[in-house]
Amino acid sequence: MDAAGLKAMQAPLKDAYRDDASRALITLRAKGSIDDKSISCKVETGRALAVAGLHPATGGTGLELCSGDMLLEALVACAGVTLKAVATALEFRLGSAEVEAEGDLDFRGTLGVAKDAPVGFRSIRLVFHLDTDETQERVDTLLKLTERYCVVFQTLASRPELSVAARR
Repeated sequence: MDAAGLKAMQAPLKDAYRDDASRALITLRAKGSIDDKSISCKVETGRALAVAGLHPATGGTGLELCSGDMLLEALVACAGVTLKAVATALEFRLGSAEVEAEGDLDFRGTLGVAKDAPVGFRSIRLVFHLDTDETQERVDTLLKLTERYCVVFQTLASRPELSVAARR
């Protein structure tokens, strides 16, 4: 897809959202079921069933998906799609590109071994490997806009309001 095709595809959506902001508010959902025979959760992805379980550092077998890995994979997917869309819109000359995310966890926190150890990622690093002959200024613009418009990145960066409930 080229810049004109992307803009043509998105123009009616942008117009509709400008005319009526409520049309842009969409609720995304994820659903899973707790396995009654093992410590795992079957997550419906829309395309397949993913089984998430404990990371080996917390006693898992390593056969199930780790939710921390899934979070990083979601970041890579969103950042990659966003980078490609921004590059297309900017008519940025981009050959191959790879996206990597890595994050540091201290499993003492999630296992309750040390109260001073945080539960969750201490840091996350997102790196793009770009094959391009564009100027550094254009690369910087591409990264700035990718960071700005990547939903997963911005969600992690802005700490959304969270709530937990149990229903019977």
